[in-house]
Amino acid sequence: MKLFYRGVILLAIAAFIGESLELVINIVLARELGETGLGLYMSILPTIMLIAVLASMELPISISKFVAEKDKRYHRSMLFQAIGIATVIALLFLVISLIVVPQIPVFDQYHPYVKLLVYILIPIISFSSVFRGYFMGSQQMGKIAISNFLRRALQLLLLVIVYQLFQFEHEVALLVALCTLIASEFVVFAYMATMFFIQLRSERLHDHASLDGATVRKGLMSVSLPMTGVRIFHSVTFAVKPFLIKYALVNAGLTEAMATAQFGKLAGVAFSIGFFPAFIAHSLLIVLIPTVAEAYAKQDYQKLQQLLIQVMKLTLGYGLPSVLIFYFFAEPLTGLFFKNSPAVVYLQLLVPYFLFHFFVIPLQAYLIGLGMVKDALLHAVWSTFISFLLMYFLGSNPSLQMHGIIIGMNTGVVLLTLMHYMTVCHKIGIPLTLRTPTLTKI
Repeated sequence: MKLFYRGVILLAIAAFIGESLELVINIVLARELGETGLGLYMSILPTIMLIAVLASMELPISISKFVAEKDKRYHRSMLFQAIGIATVIALLFLVISLIVVPQIPVFDQYHPYVKLLVYILIPIISFSSVFRGYFMGSQQMGKIAISNFLRRALQLLLLVIVYQLFQFEHEVALLVALCTLIASEFVVFAYMATMFFIQLRSERLHDHASLDGATVRKGLMSVSLPMTGVRIFHSVTFAVKPFLIKYALVNAGLTEAMATAQFGKLAGVAFSIGFFPAFIAHSLLIVLIPTVAEAYAKQDYQKLQQLLIQVMKLTLGYGLPSVLIFYFFAEPLTGLFFKNSPAVVYLQLLVPYFLFHFFVIPLQAYLIGLGMVKDALLHAVWSTFISFLLMYFLGSNPSLQMHGIIIGMNTGVVLLTLMHYMTVCHKIGIPLTLRTPTLTKI
């Protein structure tokens, strides 16, 4: 438990700094790109993230789980097998992207070089996934924390320097913003690769045992494939969401430019503020997956039950005060981006969305650690289906518009949280009240 909390605290501190930098990054982007430019940036970002998910094949999760469950002497063999898998994945998706990306109409609104950035990102993400997964599984959270900090700090530094030294047209300014994102990912890749090979060199004298390639591939893919399915689903819905929202708003009577600007304020302002405390949830996720996987492999249900109680208390402890601050101080917080913005109301209405989101992240980590990735996917499909239906029909209502969309988003995350929570409690044999945990699985 001490190792668990030490990892969470270390990651949370680094993530707090990183999220603070992310908030400043979005403020810089809002001022440099304007409302419409920020809307375009936030619209293309989910598509780029979808491609990144495909390039990673969720290797960080599967490698983390594999490393946590297996004896240390098997790690070296498994990691070289994983690098081979990452190479195949990178080449495969690079070829597919060269064929498919030029056909995606969303890229037509952006500078032609944006496609080139996507091609560069694919191998960076594929190989970074192996390094990240190893450090997660071996509980080396310091390296994860440093890499997370480097990503944000470098992007902010590049944005400030470039925007201060040069003046760009809107299209080029947007391209520059995306270039800084890719550059920061490359630096993180270089850092993690260096640390990874230093670690391997230091362990050369230790005892090692080989694992059959088929065993490694089966072990990794048994987690990677269903988890990639979950992430693809989330990424596809995340990529579709901006266009669904804008389409619904246009149906409600807004012009396309007005709809894009409103989405920019929702995603670039309200989301930037509301998801800020989620750095704690993401820190929990990184540490929980190997911890839960190891406890479940040992059938230690007492540890699983106690850990769930502590995680839920911790999440409520930081989540509730956070959303209360968002609600009562929405105007000064959104004023950091734009003055007299409708994002004030958006932030207040999204309070349930953010609070339940803080619970969803560690609960999903539990499902992954327990080997219930398919359940996580099924929950996501049902909750997103209901959410998108409500977002479209309520958002198309001229009297509701963005308010209707937010109602749909709130409904979806509440459903998702409840399904995750009930499934985890049933699996580890603990009542929904968390008051009287049993010490054996029911």
